[in-house]
Amino acid sequence: MENKTARLTVLIDPNKKKAFERLCASQDITPSQVVRQLIRDYLAEHGVTYIKSGATANPKVKPRNR
Repeated sequence: MENKTARLTVLIDPNKKKAFERLCASQDITPSQVVRQLIRDYLAEHGVTYIKSGATANPKVKPRNR
């Protein structure tokens, strides 16, 4: 999971929200986890790439002390 987060506010019908929360609970997953996966899938479907929060473009490898 990403290190940093940002809030996304979504307006949804209250009955639909309750049904969504019940379904998520029955699958032992949080609504936030489902929404994050939906967003990742949607970005991938449309060929959008991004750098994950906390990731670096060129990670440095630290030498091991012997």
